[in-house]
Amino acid sequence: MTIQRCGWCSDDPLYVAYHDFEWGRPEYRETHLFEMLCLEGQQAGLSWITVLKKREAYRQHFFQYRIADIATLDDASLEEKLQDASIIRHIGKLKAIRDNAIAWEKLKQEQIDPMAWLWSFTENQSINNDVPDYKTAPAQTATSLLMSKALKKKGFKFVGPTTCYAFMQAVGMVNDHENHCSFKHCSTTS
Repeated sequence: MTIQRCGWCSDDPLYVAYHDFEWGRPEYRETHLFEMLCLEGQQAGLSWITVLKKREAYRQHFFQYRIADIATLDDASLEEKLQDASIIRHIGKLKAIRDNAIAWEKLKQEQIDPMAWLWSFTENQSINNDVPDYKTAPAQTATSLLMSKALKKKGFKFVGPTTCYAFMQAVGMVNDHENHCSFKHCSTTS
């Protein structure tokens, strides 16, 4: 049997592994949800493969996404990170990771479970979409617009509706694997 993948997936091994084992699979782990929300914000204006290639460097710079530690970073520490070409050198995007950690911690202080709160936008389920061709999948939806507004209201940065939809796809809140993709149905199991 031939494995078929979504049309957006190149033959880069990093991309193939991301597509096959991560993208579209429901995810509930706190650090992973936070990482993906931040990485989707880093992508703004860039290709996803660029971000994927820098993912390990981000993990090194941001304490393996230990949110409480990220929240303590000061501006000087973030400015220092601009010297390292292994991450995206954009101070606004780097500050967004810290600011998002602060906002995440504030949700917890307000007795809000960030993971449950994020999943509540899809009523705690993965939405399987009919995607004959990845080019027909939406860049944003009414749900991603609601999520974006809610995140911004809570102090999150680089979380526009397109970024939120990409996040929802990445963590399996929506399953936008193309209909012919061999991974369309295996993505709905954890």
